[in-house]
Amino acid sequence: MSTTVAAAPKPRARDSLKKIAFWNYGGLFFFYFAIWQLVMTFLSPWLKGEMGMSEGNIGLVNSMMAGTALCLQPFYGYVQDKLGFRKNLFAFVVVMGALMGPFFAFVFPPVVGFNQVVGAVVGGIFLSLVLNSGVGVVEAFNERGSRANGFEYGHVRLFGSIAGATASLVGGLIWAANPDNIWWVGTFSAIVLGALLLAARTPRVEPDPAPAAVEAKPKVSKDTVRQLLSQRSFVGFMVLMFGTAALYDVFDQQFAIYFGQHVTGAGDPQVLFSRVVFVQILLEALVMVAMPFVINKIGAKRGLQLFALVLVVRVVGSAFLTSTELLVVWRLLAAIEMPLMLVSVMKYITRMFDVRISATAYMIGFNTAKQVGVLIFSWVFGLSYEAIGFAHSYWIMGVVVLGVLAVASFLMADDRGRPDPVGKAADGEADVLRS
Repeated sequence: MSTTVAAAPKPRARDSLKKIAFWNYGGLFFFYFAIWQLVMTFLSPWLKGEMGMSEGNIGLVNSMMAGTALCLQPFYGYVQDKLGFRKNLFAFVVVMGALMGPFFAFVFPPVVGFNQVVGAVVGGIFLSLVLNSGVGVVEAFNERGSRANGFEYGHVRLFGSIAGATASLVGGLIWAANPDNIWWVGTFSAIVLGALLLAARTPRVEPDPAPAAVEAKPKVSKDTVRQLLSQRSFVGFMVLMFGTAALYDVFDQQFAIYFGQHVTGAGDPQVLFSRVVFVQILLEALVMVAMPFVINKIGAKRGLQLFALVLVVRVVGSAFLTSTELLVVWRLLAAIEMPLMLVSVMKYITRMFDVRISATAYMIGFNTAKQVGVLIFSWVFGLSYEAIGFAHSYWIMGVVVLGVLAVASFLMADDRGRPDPVGKAADGEADVLRS
């Protein structure tokens, strides 16, 4: 049975804007997801155009990113719950991000020149330390900070969407001038991210003095994790993330290449694609503002189901209707998908499972399950793109998503009626942030 924290008054958006912590945590999201968006938008075309890698080996890069995260996520989640608000893991992610420019300038090209498969393995492991493995650390740290400081996670996560839009637009201009400079912009963003992390604070929260509350305070242990994994809803949640969140990423990994194959008209298709992504993420930011209220109304489980259905429409639509205008429309649908997924994931975790191990639940239930899917599907669909083409592969992808959605919906319990543990830190989260 899940443990919940007594509901606190829900934070108002206007009150959040008055808090320095809101802008600080927003900055953490902004500069981290600026790095994320640069990589996710330009990695595949850069590997193909600048490094000459095949679709299969590009898929291998993404599989290695997922495989590395798969190994690290359970450990990261356990450690982050032990650390509370301390910054050790987050700082490691920042350092790896700062090394992105030097890595892609001086290390990666000679390795790929020696052997593409070896290059894919090395590049995938490095990128995972910043992205696939690191994102869980960033999300879990900021989600706890949001609750401790009394503002909606979905609202502060909005800064990540704004960063994505900015990075896509600026990245398109940088790509047109020199594609290699994309990686140095990632290094710059990581340096600013590190400065913001150094400044980040969380308020000291006094634990409930009631003896019953003290006795009920659980420790993060292997038994706690085993109990989490035994819950039917948690298993269903993992199944859903395996086949939907993973395929969301896999679909987008090489969509820029597919987009470039069908775009008509003058100009660099990657520059056009970066502008489309800019518009998409601006729309995503607007949707993110309202999404916490929507999910509070319909429930997180239904939000995740809607996310999966929109993904199916986008994937199958891209397979059939490939004019430039319609490909733009399919891409813009992601502006609905991402807010649905992000807000629903966090609310389902904190409503249905013990909030005091929210980092572990997030790392295993979302990130680990997702990375298993990315590990399997990235290479498989990378090879499929070469063997039967993008369109037929997208057909198969859509069917997989529908099948996973049916199984997960059967297993997952409804979260409606359960309180959100927002407005204060949960018991066991009274750690003081140490610089």
